[in-house]
Amino acid sequence: MEYARWLEDDERHMSELRTGLHSNLSDTDLRLMVNTYLSHYDEIFRLKGMAAKFDVFHLLTGMWTSPAERCFLWMGGFRPSELIKILISQLDPLTEQQLMGICSLQHSSQQAEEALSQGLEQLQQSLIDTVAGGPAIDGMQQMAIALSKLANLEGFVRQADNLRQQTLHQLPRILTVRQAARCFLVIGEYYGRLRALSSLWASRPRGRLMSDEQPCQTTTELQIVQPSQSHFSHF
Repeated sequence: MEYARWLEDDERHMSELRTGLHSNLSDTDLRLMVNTYLSHYDEIFRLKGMAAKFDVFHLLTGMWTSPAERCFLWMGGFRPSELIKILISQLDPLTEQQLMGICSLQHSSQQAEEALSQGLEQLQQSLIDTVAGGPAIDGMQQMAIALSKLANLEGFVRQADNLRQQTLHQLPRILTVRQAARCFLVIGEYYGRLRALSSLWASRPRGRLMSDEQPCQTTTELQIVQPSQSHFSHF
């Protein structure tokens, strides 16, 4: 429910950014919008931090998101280095200094991701070994040890969210204010398309084999989302 409300606010913020970019809004006013949008993202990280205390599995598996979004999840959210890769192609032209800054941010994000992924793999292996156990381990003691290890999952999700939050805050420091506004529009549009893809997937014909006619049907279905995305090409 909180995420649904957050998405409603997201649509409003994106609409304001589009209007600001198309109008003769001053850089000062546009920066205020960008900062407001950053605060909007800070809110979802705050909510996720609260939710992690109650059910870290819910966050880790992305059960609050659409199926297509869940397909690309990394530790309960987006992978910062992959998001930066998407942005680089959408924010041309970038100066050489900006490109160096973006690539440096991508590299440092990737290193942090790899460290967190390795840590999570080690935790998972440790859990497997504990749960598998052996005849020499008391059942209750075995579960108590497993529970204490599961508590570390919350820490991994929090660290991953901190990395995501830091990445979003770093981007406007590298980009111009107008590029930063376009940056957040690109991010919002991307996830909007994933949600639209999920809706199409949920409404697809089921219970029969793919026929030769279905590619044409799928193309027609995909055109349904095209009008709402036409503004994306302007950015």
